[in-house]
Amino acid sequence: MPELPEVETVRRGLAAVWEGRRLAAVVCRRPDLRVPFPERFAERLAGRRIEAVGRRAKYLVVSLEDDLVLLAHLGMSGRMTISGRRDAPPGPHDHVSFVTDDGTEVTFTDPRRFGLMTLCGTAELPRHPLLASLGPEPLGMDFNPGVLGRALDGKAAPIKTALLDQTVVAGLGNIYVCESLFRAGISPLRAAGSLSARDLARLVPAITSVLEEAIAAGGSSLRDHVRPDGEIGYFQHAFAVYGREGAACPGCTCDPARTGGIRRLAQGGRSTFFCSKRQR
Repeated sequence: MPELPEVETVRRGLAAVWEGRRLAAVVCRRPDLRVPFPERFAERLAGRRIEAVGRRAKYLVVSLEDDLVLLAHLGMSGRMTISGRRDAPPGPHDHVSFVTDDGTEVTFTDPRRFGLMTLCGTAELPRHPLLASLGPEPLGMDFNPGVLGRALDGKAAPIKTALLDQTVVAGLGNIYVCESLFRAGISPLRAAGSLSARDLARLVPAITSVLEEAIAAGGSSLRDHVRPDGEIGYFQHAFAVYGREGAACPGCTCDPARTGGIRRLAQGGRSTFFCSKRQR
């Protein structure tokens, strides 16, 4: 599933071609994705000017004139692709097309149909059921060691699991939690509530630096993620631990022949990658 850096990469690509433009046409080719499209979805969007393309956690938040908001999630395999107006027929998984007044077409493609798109009013957005319980943005000004410490206080769950909880911090997923814990030198097995002030002071900047570097690289392309311009992301080439079971981790003196190198274990049905020597 695309995580915060991948969604932010998509947001930036769409903002460049959408903001200030008017939707000349919207074509919706099926009644639902993960959930049904709102009634008169395409009709309500067509003709409106796009004022801003934002993001909240892993959701795209597209603000249009007259206080209408398009809220979209890419799901497991969804992608937004920018092109000139196409003459070729849509592919079998091209579910929604957005054409702006300058002829630019953005196509939402989602083979697994785990994505979603819905509409709401601007005033409804903060209390929308998809957003209301989300924690702070990890790249926002209100994310700091004190905020994270209060969210983790008393939690017996492993820190890896706690950081995947979107009510604790919004937008993190499996890849970037593994990478952040490695940078901070914190074991994914530690109880979340056991982290000290010193641990938190390492973890918060580790999270923000990993995310910022991933965004700068266009995200991580492992399976489905492609930037709106059709190019892949490159952060997967900078992974320190994720997907590198048995390898030596960078900047560490562990000996793979003796220690087994980077370890993998299952937590909450997901693979966790870490260095047992560096991460305590």
